[in-house]
Amino acid sequence: MKPVITAMTTLSAVGAGNAALLDALRDGASGLRPNDFAGADLDTWIGRVADVENHPIGGALARYDCRNHRLSAMCLDLDGFSRSVDAAIERYGAERIATIIGTSTSGIGTCEQAHAERNRETGALPADFPFATTHALYSTTEFICRRFGLSGPAYTISTACSSSVKVFASAVRLLQAGVVDCALVGGVDSLCLTTLYGFNSLELVSKQPCKPFAADRDGISIGEAAGFMLLEKPGQSTGIGIRVAGYGESSDAYHMSSPHPEGRGAAAAMRAALRMASLQADRIDYINLHGTATPANDAMEAAAVDAVFGTDIPGSSTKGWTGHTLGAAGITEAVVSALAIRHSFAPANLNLADKDNKVGANILEKPLNQAINTVLSNSFGFGGSNACLVLEAADG
Repeated sequence: MKPVITAMTTLSAVGAGNAALLDALRDGASGLRPNDFAGADLDTWIGRVADVENHPIGGALARYDCRNHRLSAMCLDLDGFSRSVDAAIERYGAERIATIIGTSTSGIGTCEQAHAERNRETGALPADFPFATTHALYSTTEFICRRFGLSGPAYTISTACSSSVKVFASAVRLLQAGVVDCALVGGVDSLCLTTLYGFNSLELVSKQPCKPFAADRDGISIGEAAGFMLLEKPGQSTGIGIRVAGYGESSDAYHMSSPHPEGRGAAAAMRAALRMASLQADRIDYINLHGTATPANDAMEAAAVDAVFGTDIPGSSTKGWTGHTLGAAGITEAVVSALAIRHSFAPANLNLADKDNKVGANILEKPLNQAINTVLSNSFGFGGSNACLVLEAADG
């Protein structure tokens, strides 16, 4: 059983909605900017979503107001996605729809603010700090459930940068088991001081726009984003002409923050995704690479791709547009993958003036305009939490 995608939407530094993302990919227009995030005195580039500060959450859900949930709310209003959810509720009932969301830090910005305002004598946080509805990892999923009145299985997955690919794996299992008829999956992560300074302390943040797979790459550009998809059992809705063909997961636990140098866990996840999709490696038309632009990550991923696919399958990292959106990277790049299939287009790899000649993978230096029926998308997280997703044309 291969679930069909019946709706999708995205919000990132390049703009609001699927069309804005597609236009940016076609035009080579990056959303990265010199760091202007409030309170972060770091010489770096970031992928900040515009105008989040002017979209507070009010009314009955005001207690959920934080940057992370604002991103979610803004994104849910795009591309007719909310209407699609309402229609799914009409078809199946609120209790037959799962909600599975990936995030790495949730609304941690409210916690940072609370610590800044703590009592200097006792250390007590402000009495009105709404931890449960902002910073708690489940609050992201709970906010979405309450917004739509969903009452099916609901949980948050937080496995760093693989979080919002793993939501697909969980959703497919629930659909296959007959527990639900539909699943709202997605991911959201927002800029915060903890993430910016944390990655900076690991010496992983670049002072320039990130350059995945370039010879002079020196680190990531951190971004924020939100994205969502609706998955339904085949035969119940025509959807957008794309289905989830397979997924693969592995946990190599090589190191807490460094990938296995030979990419063994990454390769295992890619092979598992191909097996589940019943596809040989040469049936993949395009690989959306994780490509964070750190020296170690890109070298590892290139080695893993070479081991599984050889050097013929074209691939690119799209983090030069959005930055690394961490817990939202998987869903953002799943939308990129779906757009590639729908529009017969694969984006080039930005900032690749001097490609690393040690990278054997077929990194796209120019956009690819040809029929694309199958895409494999990689997301690899800290601690060796690896996940891959295969999407294919529903009539393929």
